[in-house]
Amino acid sequence: MECISKRACKISPFLVMDVLEAAQKMERAGKKVIHMEVGEPDFDTPQCVKDACCKALQDGQTHYTHSLGVEELRNAISDYYKKEYNVDVDPGRIIVTQGTSPAMLLLFTFLLDPGENVILSDPCYACYDNFIAFADGEALRVPIFEDDGFQFRPEEIRKKMNDKTKAIMLNSPSNPAGTLLSPERMKEIAEMGPWIVSDEIYHGLVYEGKEHTILEYTDHAFVLNGFSKIFAMTGMRLGYIIAPEKYVRPLQKLCQNFFISANSIAQWAGVAALKDAWDDVEKMKQTYNKRRLFLLKRLREMGFEIKVEPTGAFYILVNAKKLAEKFGGSSYKLAFDILEKAAIGVTPGIDFGKGAEGFIRLSYANSLENLAEGMDRLEKYVKENS
Repeated sequence: MECISKRACKISPFLVMDVLEAAQKMERAGKKVIHMEVGEPDFDTPQCVKDACCKALQDGQTHYTHSLGVEELRNAISDYYKKEYNVDVDPGRIIVTQGTSPAMLLLFTFLLDPGENVILSDPCYACYDNFIAFADGEALRVPIFEDDGFQFRPEEIRKKMNDKTKAIMLNSPSNPAGTLLSPERMKEIAEMGPWIVSDEIYHGLVYEGKEHTILEYTDHAFVLNGFSKIFAMTGMRLGYIIAPEKYVRPLQKLCQNFFISANSIAQWAGVAALKDAWDDVEKMKQTYNKRRLFLLKRLREMGFEIKVEPTGAFYILVNAKKLAEKFGGSSYKLAFDILEKAAIGVTPGIDFGKGAEGFIRLSYANSLENLAEGMDRLEKYVKENS
């Protein structure tokens, strides 16, 4: 494929979108598809958040804000990290962005010179590699394993590190596995020397155990977080970076040039979410957990072995290598076969790296009724293809 720039040519497709778009084509033709591919909350945005949007519009809050974000939102984020993790985050260290994806673009552009590398797990969120590549950096993949709950093993990280390693990327609870990194391993990784970039977007969606921010273990870190997952605010595009104080100004300059400021209405919605939406979050969590337990039970009844149960986010990474054998082990071909024959959208494991080839990721961000129908369809597919 010919591109105008080499940088653009480096970017690989986001395979879950291939599945989603094929599913949408089937739906336009009249077929009912059960969506378990996309990681987006199916809940409505909390009423207090919607009310805050309306009030901000009525109050004329429709202009550029401070490039770091409105003071009230940065204060609320600071208060949240103190209350939830007992860590002190000065509001001046918080940079509000138009979602966590732009935050990653800013951060890796800031962190990396050409040829420097970032340690990633294999598997991990599909887009990390592309953000790093776009910044002319290199992603170094470290294998993580199903029987270890897809946790980083510190000794494996050390094997990959070299004199060009600038950062280690953490994501706990993780996408695609929905598992948590243990505090002991997180602490050990924090002490390795490179910068830690901690993607904490699924914090707050944990059903067993407790998530930990990297800031409990080190200040030599950048935190990425946002409002999309926990508050069902994906379309409002609101995220943030927590950075060491001396690096705020360089990141701010990037924000000023590339984005000016985050959406003003969404920022006031974020204030309301952090102050008033916790009852809504608790209801969503309880519902997610019911769905998680339901899927684990049904999948095991079908013969799938879940070696370590996911306890966060809204994903289950399922070992489907036996089903994928008829496609030469290709999870991509398996996912499209499941879509075509069972009308279920699932994400192929290869989207997350070679370490998840032969796996499929199931999202339980869908109603229990739809998930039950999806499991019935999947059970039938498994019986017909085993």
